[in-house]
Amino acid sequence: MQFPKKQTLFLLLSILFSTIWCIASVIESNDGYSHIIIKEATVQGAPRGSSIEASINGHVLIVAFTENLGQVAIEIQTVSGSPVDASSIHTPNGVNFYITDTGSYIVTFTLPNGDEYYGEFEVMD
Repeated sequence: MQFPKKQTLFLLLSILFSTIWCIASVIESNDGYSHIIIKEATVQGAPRGSSIEASINGHVLIVAFTENLGQVAIEIQTVSGSPVDASSIHTPNGVNFYITDTGSYIVTFTLPNGDEYYGEFEVMD
């Protein structure tokens, strides 16, 4: 039995795309970084959340500011409200935090004008 050329090409392309998709999924899941979505809590002026980049890699929370937002207070707490860590950083700059315990956390960013942004993340082993 011989397949028509269009069916053979379609079958080969399907197998190729399936293989590429699987490889891309493995690469994505093995890099260790998970992007944290920054949400607005209280914003009085123009939204600046896009200037805050955060990700988690294992137990390390990585925060970077892409523009000058002034002196920004950063607080990390568990979802139940227990404080974990706090710092203040002059932007644009970046900072890393080591979170010792696994669980669900919230990071809050307070700008000098009182605007607040937050992101939720998980620390897993």
